[in-house]
Amino acid sequence: MSKNKGRSLQSILKTSTTAGLTAMMLVTAAPFAAVPALAAPVEVDAPQVPSFGDVVQAVLPAVVSVRVQSNVQPASSDESNFSFNFGGRSFEDLPDDHPLKRFFREFGGPGMEGGPQERGPRAERGPGRLRPTAQGSGFFISEDGYVVTNNHVIDDGAAFTIVMNDGKEYDAKLVGKDSRTDLALLKVDEPDTKFTYVKFADDEKVRVGDWVVAVGNPFGLGGTVTAGIISARGRNIGSGPYDDYLQIDAAVNRGNSGGPGFNLNGEVVGINTAIFSPSGGNVGIAFAIPASVATDVIAKLKESGTVSRGWLGVQIQPVTKDIADSLGLAEDSGALVVAPQAGSPGEAAGIKQGDVVTAVNGDPVKDPRDLARRIGAFAPDTTIDVSLWRDGRATEVKVKLGELPADQAASAETENNAAPAPEAEQELSSLGLSVRPAEDGKGLAIVDVDPDSDAADKGLKSGETITSVNNQEVSSAADVQKVLDQAKKDGRTRALFQVESENGSRFVALPINQG
Repeated sequence: MSKNKGRSLQSILKTSTTAGLTAMMLVTAAPFAAVPALAAPVEVDAPQVPSFGDVVQAVLPAVVSVRVQSNVQPASSDESNFSFNFGGRSFEDLPDDHPLKRFFREFGGPGMEGGPQERGPRAERGPGRLRPTAQGSGFFISEDGYVVTNNHVIDDGAAFTIVMNDGKEYDAKLVGKDSRTDLALLKVDEPDTKFTYVKFADDEKVRVGDWVVAVGNPFGLGGTVTAGIISARGRNIGSGPYDDYLQIDAAVNRGNSGGPGFNLNGEVVGINTAIFSPSGGNVGIAFAIPASVATDVIAKLKESGTVSRGWLGVQIQPVTKDIADSLGLAEDSGALVVAPQAGSPGEAAGIKQGDVVTAVNGDPVKDPRDLARRIGAFAPDTTIDVSLWRDGRATEVKVKLGELPADQAASAETENNAAPAPEAEQELSSLGLSVRPAEDGKGLAIVDVDPDSDAADKGLKSGETITSVNNQEVSSAADVQKVLDQAKKDGRTRALFQVESENGSRFVALPINQG
């Protein structure tokens, strides 16, 4: 110990030289022996946060990676007949001592002797090659080898490989898929093997704030576990009419698609299918297909390989507060019928444009998505009771559902008849609109919109056509005013305008001038 340090210790202890030396020896020989209390373990009453270890250990063998291969077609019938281009010069134009020519002479190349056989003509290889094109996640739902994953993981695949957590690989076949819910079912045929599998949770018991453990194959890493909570339910992300996603904040990235999200009992509460991310990586917002949706769809895929859904055949839109007021509805709920499709079950049952679907088989309809899900849950040819709000009163019709077409693309047919000369403009000053009869005689074409009017605020534009007001066809400004006057007498503060544009038909509620 240094001389200065000895003086300091002596000055602090304020003892004799002998005592100071004794203290110095003790400190030098065993600096920690003087504090025996620190040898005891620290005990702290920590909050009881659950460990996910037991859950992960139990479910990990049931979660798999899904590798997909597809038939890749070459650009031409003979892949040896392609050329390189270097700044406008072809391969043949390069000098003989060019490094690239020396490389291909030594190692072989396209069109040159010694080139790899896989680059030979297609006739030598058969119709196409299988190449890896996708990789995702999945999980076993039965001991005999049924595997659930996302449709977008296996779509267009020709061969499928299931990779277990321990590295074992099994070939799988496609049982069925459903693009509308983004679900798919694969099957591993290994009669002598019993696979560890997991079950779906009871969706009624899944709550916002519950823990969720996501297991999957992000970025091809395999067997990765993350944890978070269920952030929200019933999310609509614009992927289709059956959107009803769980939002979770567990880290989910590319490659997690098709993987399960577990509760603390090891039950699948959702199937990870999409993320919201400006960067493509996890930002804490992911979406999972709820167990209740998956259970129904997977059962149908297992039974027949496809999902058949009921079809009503009506174009619908939400009922806003303004629209509800214009129709005399007490609540802004239900689905407003813009138009029944020609030849559809809805049209055959007498459903009309301007009707509001308020309930199906007595169960209230919240909005268009709710109606779509309810109708889709019925099998084709099922007869249902549809409650409607029409002309200010409730009514009911029976509808025998059809089958939802496999590809229901919206199409509009137009007739190229000779158009008559346009008629003079007419003013609807109380609405801030200038109109004239449409060229086809159906409705009123909007010529001008006052930018300070409610019509402008609601998005009405010149070039659009008003086809009806309060579900009554109009062909002149006088027709519109007549309907508005009647609405005033009925105590209405708004009127419902049906507007056609190049994007289709919609309903808009406009306030009635009460002066």
